[in-house]
Parts: sequence; structure tokens; C-alpha cells
Amino acid sequence: MVIREIEVKDIMTKTNLPVSDYAVNPYVGCTHACKYCYASFMKRFTNHAEPWGEFLDVKNWPEIKKPGKYAGKEAFFCSVTDPYQPAEKKFGRTRALLEQLLNTGIGVSISTKSDLILRDLDLIKQFPSAHVSWSINTLDEGFRKEMDRAVSIERRLEAMKAFYEAGIQSTCFISPIFPGITDVIAIIERAKKQCNLVWLENLNLRGDYRKRILDWVHERHPELDGLYYDIYTKKSRTYWTKLDEEIRAYTQKEGMLYLRDDDQHRSPFGQPPVVCNYFYHEEVRKSAKKVEKA
Repeated sequence: MVIREIEVKDIMTKTNLPVSDYAVNPYVGCTHACKYCYASFMKRFTNHAEPWGEFLDVKNWPEIKKPGKYAGKEAFFCSVTDPYQPAEKKFGRTRALLEQLLNTGIGVSISTKSDLILRDLDLIKQFPSAHVSWSINTLDEGFRKEMDRAVSIERRLEAMKAFYEAGIQSTCFISPIFPGITDVIAIIERAKKQCNLVWLENLNLRGDYRKRILDWVHERHPELDGLYYDIYTKKSRTYWTKLDEEIRAYTQKEGMLYLRDDDQHRSPFGQPPVVCNYFYHEEVRKSAKKVEKA
């Protein structure tokens, strides 16, 4: 693992992401090393020779100028890294940024695969609005271990529960959904009493990880070769249409609000979560490129 500290001019970057006004990335790279990570495209701009997941740049930045301009805005942690990957325990760059933003009036939206965020629960709770999501696309630890080096699914769920019980808006981000592998309804069932929102995102295959994922499917699940060919070569939407129908029927039976492409609604605490089928991966990817180019 190659880890180095770098100096950057600014940490707050305006973004067109649908979830925020600013994208913040205290790190370049991510040691969770998810096999399906869309952010691996970053290597085109960072000139790292190491494989994605085997390097990390730790950012140092000047004091935030004109903090008042952030009042009423929202910052997203993070668009192309995980703010609570293992190195955060040592370097504390995410916590440092949260402390700098605490009294600016800005809201925060945080996405992670870690329970290290529990360290900052009391700090995050002080923001005027805070939303935290955990990426969970399986309940099978064997599959999880083959896909990433983040903490276990159970540890993510326990962190989600702690934030939810602390009154912080919590999201179960079921992403990416692997056709024929991810059991969406089983995950919702497991998380439905400890989150306000469930996001759904399909597996997108592109770039250098397309072949890696298809090779993995062929090796581990050859019975799914035809399905993946239909979806990712023939561009069939049949699987996703059927899944949409199944989830719609399930949420109707369970009394859950089911939406498409709309993440503005969240259930009150103690009520079943809103379920949102929100396929915005392309928007995230394109905007993230602009963020890090800048």
C-alpha cells in the first residue's frame, strides 16, 4: 500500500450532483478496493501506477475561507472516495473537515462502508441537517469479501442502527445491485427498522472493471452468463423492469412509499423507510470527473 500526504489549494468543490452543492474528498483513492468501484477512473487524472485500492493520497488544505457562504448549502462526503476508510483513523482528515464546517450553517451528506463513522456521531449530530448512508449490496459475507475490503455487513448495519437511534437521517444504499445475486428485498427486510430511506442502484459496467466483474461472474456463477450478456451486451432492460415490479409489489404490501428518481422524501423515525429506485450513477460519475479535474 502506497500512502502519501499531498497539499491541495481547496477542499470544497462545487458540484452538479443531485444530492449536494459541494463535493468534498479528503483522500485520493480508496483502500476498500471495491472491484466494481466507478471511481477507479480517477487513475487517469492522478498518474498512479499502482492498482486501484493500493494507493492513497491524504489531502492537506488551507483554512476554509469565507465560511459564511456555506450557510444553507450541503456538502457531500464523498464522491470518489470513502471518508471513513481505515486511514482516517490515523490521519483524521474527514473529522478535521467536519470540525471546520461545524459552525458554517452547512448540512452534510455522508456515504460510507465503514463503522469508523461512529467515532464522529456526536459531531455529525450537531450539523443543521445530516444524512448518512451505508452501501450494502448483500447479506452474504462470502460475496462481500470477494468484492471489497471494507468492514462486514453486520458492522455497517450496527452503525446504521446507532445513527438512526440517535435521530440522524439514515439511508441503506443498496448498491450496486448484482443481477441474480443481490437479494434486494432481503436487505430491505433486514434494514427497514433502522433507516429512513432505501436507495437502489443497478450495477453499471464500464471501463477497466467491466471485464473484471464479468470474468468473476463467469468463474463463480456461470449460470448467470446469459443474463449478464443480455443486460450488459444486448442492453436489455427486462431484468430491471421485472425487479422494479417485484419491489413495487413488495413495498405496496409493506406500506412503504416507493419512488423513482426522487430522493427528496424520507420517512419519519419509527415508520417504514421510503424506497427509492434512483439510477443516477452516470450523473455521479460525470460530475465526479469534473470535481477531481478541478
